[in-house]
Amino acid sequence: MNDADYMKLALDLTKGTLGQTSPNPVVGAVLVKDHQIVGIGVHLKAGEPHAEVHAIKMAGEKAEGATLYVTLEPCSHHGRTPPCSDLVIQTGIKKVFVASTDPNPHVSGRGIQKIKNAGIEVEVGLLQEEAREMNKVFFYNIRTGLPFVTLKTAISLDGKTATVTGESKWITGEEARKDVHQYRHQHDAILVGVNTVIRDNPSLTTRLSNGGKNPIRIILDSQLRTPKEANIINDNLAPTWIVTGNKANPDLVTEFRERGIEVIIMPNEQIIIQEMLKVIGEKGVTSLFVEGGAEVHGSFLKERAFQQVITYIAPKLLGGKFAPTSFGGEGINKIAEVVSLNIKDVEMVGHDIKIIAEPK
Repeated sequence: MNDADYMKLALDLTKGTLGQTSPNPVVGAVLVKDHQIVGIGVHLKAGEPHAEVHAIKMAGEKAEGATLYVTLEPCSHHGRTPPCSDLVIQTGIKKVFVASTDPNPHVSGRGIQKIKNAGIEVEVGLLQEEAREMNKVFFYNIRTGLPFVTLKTAISLDGKTATVTGESKWITGEEARKDVHQYRHQHDAILVGVNTVIRDNPSLTTRLSNGGKNPIRIILDSQLRTPKEANIINDNLAPTWIVTGNKANPDLVTEFRERGIEVIIMPNEQIIIQEMLKVIGEKGVTSLFVEGGAEVHGSFLKERAFQQVITYIAPKLLGGKFAPTSFGGEGINKIAEVVSLNIKDVEMVGHDIKIIAEPK
């Protein structure tokens, strides 16, 4: 194995932890001595030991004189855990490969410089693009203070989300639906519009065969029409937030709050998506999975308020000029003003096609 192979192994370690380290980044580490792997580690949860700590602990005495491969710059500040850069120095590691610097202003460049000042050789940039892609949620949130937004849609081959009568269960197959639950597990919060709650009465929980983390459930409801008997109001399976307008019935606001629901009142009668994202970002949401209907998706599109689109395409034809599509709202008037996307990935999920795209 060469240096890139060891770094790839460190990156592979992080894949299973996507979503569970929030608001921290995912980080993997591999220690190598005499062409043998002597320690591996991955950050599992905010407040728990970092990847470097796990790898060094596993290596024990073999860590001295070893080479460390780590996907993100070792931290240099005292947070909920001690600085990893200090541990790297104390352990006697002889060389460190860092895939990417940390965008966090408390860390950025300082961890690397501290290690260099101790006389340890450091190389930065090995598999940097892959490392930044793995932590794109963390990087975006640190830079903007806003959650990284993923819009998810499921459509037929002719672009419909339901039949003309509104029937939509199920357009995509079971494998695609399982894949969606994996994304729910990886995101801090999931968002729908009030019409979805009224029509489908969803739970918006993560249902994977081996369990999973339930995201915070957010309802966009400018007039506070959420039914009191809705599943997400009563099941206590995850926190539920309702984002509403400034004309919402104060008695209903009080009643929902007394039942443990967080009601966020926005300054205007209609909800402005960017303002809503700022508020939930301040409340600690770093990633948001939007499973709304056409109007909700249209609102995010209008404000260019998303970083990723995941579309599942089923090999079915529904037809009907009045059958719903995945994006509603006012639409865009001119081709010159459309949102152009880069296709990042295309794969088969069961019998369906999954396309991941990002705005250019």
